[in-house]
Amino acid sequence: MAWALEPVVKSPQVDTPKRLLLIGNSYLYYGDSLHNLLRNMVIADQPGLAKALQYKSATIGGSSLDHHNIDWLTKPGQIGVKEPFELVILQGHSGAAIDAKQGETHIKAAKAAAALIAERGGKVALYMPHSYVAPHKQAAPENVQKNNDYYVKLGNELNALVIPVGLAFAEAYKRDPGLQLHKAYDGSHPSKAGTYLAAATVYAALYHRSPVGNTFDAFGEVDPKTRLFLQQVAWDTVKQFYGR
Repeated sequence: MAWALEPVVKSPQVDTPKRLLLIGNSYLYYGDSLHNLLRNMVIADQPGLAKALQYKSATIGGSSLDHHNIDWLTKPGQIGVKEPFELVILQGHSGAAIDAKQGETHIKAAKAAAALIAERGGKVALYMPHSYVAPHKQAAPENVQKNNDYYVKLGNELNALVIPVGLAFAEAYKRDPGLQLHKAYDGSHPSKAGTYLAAATVYAALYHRSPVGNTFDAFGEVDPKTRLFLQQVAWDTVKQFYGR
Protein backbone atom coordinates (compact mmCIF):
# COMPACT_ATOMS: atom_id res chain seq x y z
CA MET A 1 0.00 0.00 0.00
CA ALA A 2 1.27 3.50 -0.83
CA TRP A 3 1.09 6.09 1.94
CA ALA A 4 0.70 9.84 1.60
CA LEU A 5 3.61 10.51 3.94
CA GLU A 6 6.89 8.63 3.79
CA PRO A 7 9.62 8.47 6.43
CA VAL A 8 12.78 10.52 5.98
CA VAL A 9 14.80 8.16 8.17
CA LYS A 10 14.89 4.81 6.38
CA SER A 11 17.74 3.01 8.15
CA PRO A 12 18.69 2.31 11.77
CA GLN A 13 20.40 5.26 13.41
CA VAL A 14 22.27 3.03 15.85
CA ASP A 15 24.27 0.09 14.57
CA THR A 16 23.22 -3.07 16.46
CA PRO A 17 21.84 -1.32 19.57
CA LYS A 18 22.82 -3.04 22.81
CA ARG A 19 21.68 -0.53 25.45
CA LEU A 20 18.00 -0.15 24.67
CA LEU A 21 15.13 1.37 26.66
CA LEU A 22 11.45 1.09 25.76
CA ILE A 23 9.09 3.61 27.35
CA GLY A 24 5.34 3.25 27.08
CA ASN A 25 2.26 1.57 28.48
CA SER A 26 0.42 -1.76 28.48
CA TYR A 27 0.88 -2.15 24.71
CA LEU A 28 4.52 -2.90 25.53
CA TYR A 29 4.10 -5.16 28.55
CA TYR A 30 1.35 -7.47 27.25
CA GLY A 31 2.50 -10.83 25.90
CA ASP A 32 5.44 -11.32 28.31
CA SER A 33 6.72 -7.82 27.47
CA LEU A 34 7.84 -6.72 24.04
CA HIS A 35 11.40 -6.02 25.20
CA ASN A 36 11.69 -9.62 26.41
CA LEU A 37 10.48 -11.12 23.12
CA LEU A 38 12.69 -8.74 21.16
CA ARG A 39 15.77 -9.62 23.19
CA ASN A 40 15.21 -13.34 22.73
CA MET A 41 14.68 -12.84 19.01
CA VAL A 42 18.00 -11.00 18.73
CA ILE A 43 19.81 -13.70 20.69
CA ALA A 44 18.28 -16.50 18.59
CA ASP A 45 19.69 -14.86 15.47
CA GLN A 46 22.93 -13.48 16.94
CA PRO A 47 23.84 -15.53 20.06
CA GLY A 48 27.13 -13.71 20.43
CA LEU A 49 25.24 -10.60 21.54
CA ALA A 50 23.58 -12.27 24.55
CA LYS A 51 25.91 -10.94 27.24
CA ALA A 52 26.14 -7.47 25.70
CA LEU A 53 22.41 -6.73 25.49
CA GLN A 54 21.05 -4.42 28.17
CA TYR A 55 17.35 -4.02 27.51
CA LYS A 56 15.04 -2.14 29.87
CA SER A 57 11.32 -1.43 29.70
CA ALA A 58 9.47 1.29 31.64
CA THR A 59 5.70 1.02 31.37
CA ILE A 60 2.67 2.55 33.08
CA GLY A 61 -0.76 1.12 32.32
CA GLY A 62 -3.04 3.47 30.41
CA SER A 63 -0.37 6.16 30.26
CA SER A 64 0.72 8.73 27.75
CA LEU A 65 4.39 9.56 27.29
CA ASP A 66 4.24 12.65 29.52
CA HIS A 67 3.44 10.46 32.55
CA HIS A 68 7.01 9.14 32.55
CA ASN A 69 9.97 10.83 34.22
CA ILE A 70 12.22 10.42 31.21
CA ASP A 71 15.00 12.52 32.75
CA TRP A 72 15.21 10.04 35.63
CA LEU A 73 14.82 6.92 33.47
CA THR A 74 17.56 7.87 31.00
CA LYS A 75 20.12 9.13 33.54
CA PRO A 76 23.12 6.75 33.36
CA GLY A 77 23.08 4.22 36.19
CA GLN A 78 19.62 5.09 37.43
CA ILE A 79 17.85 1.89 36.33
CA GLY A 80 20.77 -0.50 36.28
CA VAL A 81 22.50 0.49 33.04
CA LYS A 82 25.71 2.38 33.77
CA GLU A 83 26.29 3.91 30.35
CA PRO A 84 23.80 6.10 28.46
CA PHE A 85 21.16 4.30 26.44
CA GLU A 86 22.08 4.14 22.78
CA LEU A 87 18.45 4.05 21.71
CA VAL A 88 15.15 4.85 23.41
CA ILE A 89 11.87 3.70 21.87
CA LEU A 90 9.00 6.06 22.69
CA GLN A 91 5.43 4.71 22.75
CA GLY A 92 2.58 7.01 23.70
CA HIS A 93 -1.17 6.80 24.18
CA SER A 94 -2.82 4.38 21.76
CA GLY A 95 -5.22 7.08 20.58
CA ALA A 96 -2.67 9.84 19.97
CA ALA A 97 -3.20 9.79 16.21
CA ILE A 98 -7.00 10.05 16.41
CA ASP A 99 -7.51 12.33 19.40
CA ALA A 100 -6.38 15.95 19.09
CA LYS A 101 -5.64 16.44 22.79
CA GLN A 102 -3.71 13.19 23.13
CA GLY A 103 -1.94 13.95 19.87
CA GLU A 104 -0.66 17.32 21.02
CA THR A 105 0.38 15.89 24.38
CA HIS A 106 2.44 13.17 22.72
CA ILE A 107 4.12 15.56 20.29
CA LYS A 108 5.20 17.85 23.11
CA ALA A 109 6.46 14.96 25.25
CA ALA A 110 8.27 13.25 22.36
CA LYS A 111 10.08 16.44 21.37
CA ALA A 112 11.20 17.07 24.94
CA ALA A 113 12.33 13.46 25.33
CA ALA A 114 14.24 13.49 22.04
CA ALA A 115 16.13 16.64 23.03
CA LEU A 116 17.05 15.23 26.43
CA ILE A 117 18.15 11.86 25.07
CA ALA A 118 20.23 13.55 22.36
CA GLU A 119 22.07 15.52 25.07
CA ARG A 120 23.03 12.17 26.59
CA GLY A 121 24.31 10.85 23.28
CA GLY A 122 21.36 8.64 22.38
CA LYS A 123 18.79 8.38 19.61
CA VAL A 124 15.04 7.96 19.78
CA ALA A 125 12.71 5.83 17.68
CA LEU A 126 8.94 6.25 17.57
CA TYR A 127 6.71 3.21 18.05
CA MET A 128 3.72 3.37 15.69
CA PRO A 129 1.04 1.36 17.55
CA HIS A 130 -1.56 -0.91 16.03
CA SER A 131 -5.06 0.46 15.48
CA TYR A 132 -8.13 -0.56 17.44
CA VAL A 133 -10.46 -3.25 16.11
CA ALA A 134 -13.97 -4.30 17.15
CA PRO A 135 -15.32 -4.35 19.83
CA HIS A 136 -13.39 -1.17 20.67
CA LYS A 137 -15.73 1.80 20.28
CA GLN A 138 -13.12 3.83 18.38
CA ALA A 139 -12.31 1.13 15.85
CA ALA A 140 -12.37 2.47 12.28
CA PRO A 141 -10.56 1.42 9.06
CA GLU A 142 -9.22 4.93 8.48
CA ASN A 143 -7.25 4.81 11.74
CA VAL A 144 -4.44 2.89 10.05
CA GLN A 145 -3.86 5.82 7.68
CA LYS A 146 -4.15 8.34 10.52
CA ASN A 147 -1.57 6.42 12.56
CA ASN A 148 0.84 6.35 9.63
CA ASP A 149 0.49 10.06 8.87
CA TYR A 150 0.74 11.15 12.49
CA TYR A 151 3.84 9.14 13.37
CA VAL A 152 5.67 9.68 10.10
CA LYS A 153 5.11 13.43 10.35
CA LEU A 154 6.40 13.50 13.92
CA GLY A 155 9.30 11.18 13.13
CA ASN A 156 10.34 13.38 10.22
CA GLU A 157 10.24 16.46 12.45
CA LEU A 158 12.46 14.72 14.99
CA ASN A 159 14.67 13.04 12.38
CA ALA A 160 13.82 9.81 14.17
CA LEU A 161 13.22 6.26 13.00
CA VAL A 162 9.54 5.29 12.96
CA ILE A 163 8.80 1.62 13.66
CA PRO A 164 5.71 0.62 11.62
CA VAL A 165 4.10 -1.86 13.99
CA GLY A 166 0.62 -0.57 13.17
CA LEU A 167 1.14 -1.18 9.46
CA ALA A 168 2.35 -4.72 10.16
CA PHE A 169 -0.87 -5.46 12.06
CA ALA A 170 -2.94 -4.09 9.17
CA GLU A 171 -0.99 -6.16 6.64
CA ALA A 172 -1.32 -9.32 8.71
CA TYR A 173 -5.10 -8.90 8.95
CA LYS A 174 -5.24 -8.22 5.21
CA ARG A 175 -3.49 -11.51 4.47
CA ASP A 176 -5.39 -13.49 7.11
CA PRO A 177 -8.56 -11.84 8.49
CA GLY A 178 -9.03 -14.75 10.88
CA LEU A 179 -5.92 -13.89 12.90
CA GLN A 180 -6.30 -12.88 16.55
CA LEU A 181 -3.68 -10.15 17.02
CA HIS A 182 -5.79 -8.23 19.55
CA LYS A 183 -7.36 -9.34 22.80
CA ALA A 184 -10.91 -10.29 21.88
CA TYR A 185 -12.38 -8.65 24.97
CA ASP A 186 -11.32 -5.10 24.12
CA GLY A 187 -9.99 -4.86 20.55
CA SER A 188 -7.12 -2.82 21.89
CA HIS A 189 -4.36 -4.74 23.66
CA PRO A 190 -2.17 -7.16 21.71
CA SER A 191 -2.55 -10.91 21.98
CA LYS A 192 0.57 -13.05 22.30
CA ALA A 193 0.68 -13.33 18.51
CA GLY A 194 0.28 -9.56 18.28
CA THR A 195 3.19 -8.97 20.63
CA TYR A 196 5.26 -11.44 18.62
CA LEU A 197 4.46 -9.57 15.40
CA ALA A 198 5.40 -6.29 17.09
CA ALA A 199 8.71 -7.74 18.28
CA ALA A 200 9.52 -9.07 14.80
CA THR A 201 8.75 -5.66 13.29
CA VAL A 202 10.90 -3.83 15.83
CA TYR A 203 13.70 -6.32 15.24
CA ALA A 204 13.60 -5.85 11.48
CA ALA A 205 13.52 -2.07 11.82
CA LEU A 206 16.27 -1.70 14.43
CA TYR A 207 18.69 -4.40 13.38
CA HIS A 208 18.16 -4.24 9.61
CA ARG A 209 17.94 -8.04 9.50
CA SER A 210 15.17 -10.34 8.38
CA PRO A 211 13.27 -12.11 11.16
CA VAL A 212 12.11 -14.79 8.71
CA GLY A 213 13.22 -18.17 9.99
CA ASN A 214 14.06 -16.91 13.50
CA THR A 215 13.82 -19.87 15.87
CA PHE A 216 12.49 -17.99 18.90
CA ASP A 217 8.94 -19.24 19.44
CA ALA A 218 7.78 -17.02 22.32
CA PHE A 219 8.50 -19.77 24.84
CA GLY A 220 6.52 -22.30 22.84
CA GLU A 221 3.38 -20.16 22.64
CA VAL A 222 3.49 -19.28 18.92
CA ASP A 223 3.25 -22.31 16.64
CA PRO A 224 5.72 -22.69 13.72
CA LYS A 225 3.22 -21.84 10.97
CA THR A 226 1.98 -18.69 12.70
CA ARG A 227 5.51 -17.68 13.65
CA LEU A 228 6.76 -17.86 10.06
CA PHE A 229 3.70 -16.00 8.81
CA LEU A 230 4.19 -13.16 11.32
CA GLN A 231 7.91 -12.96 10.61
CA GLN A 232 7.26 -12.64 6.88
CA VAL A 233 4.62 -9.95 7.42
CA ALA A 234 7.02 -8.00 9.63
CA TRP A 235 9.84 -8.20 7.11
CA ASP A 236 7.64 -7.30 4.13
CA THR A 237 6.13 -4.35 6.00
CA VAL A 238 9.49 -2.97 7.08
CA LYS A 239 10.96 -3.28 3.57
CA GLN A 240 8.01 -1.55 1.99
CA PHE A 241 7.78 1.19 4.62
CA TYR A 242 11.43 2.17 4.32
CA GLY A 243 11.66 1.45 0.61
CA ARG A 244 14.51 -0.99 1.10
